[in-house]
Amino acid sequence: MNAQPPVKQRTEEMASAMSTDEQAAIRMVANDLHRLNQSVMKAVEAGISVELIRSARHHCGNGNFGDLLTPVIVKTS
Repeated sequence: MNAQPPVKQRTEEMASAMSTDEQAAIRMVANDLHRLNQSVMKAVEAGISVELIRSARHHCGNGNFGDLLTPVIVKTS
């Protein structure tokens, strides 16, 4: 069986291969995702169910893509 290195090591290896601009973009996505997760948890604690659905996929023309999300909100009675 072919064991992969730990996640932290793989992440550091990928980051070292990225440009400064790429690293900054990834940090921005990670920070925004952290804030989104906090907002989802607050909404759930307030009595609202939140489901994130991929609404589209953004392509830049060179093979890179990113999923765009739309929240589906359900208020329980």
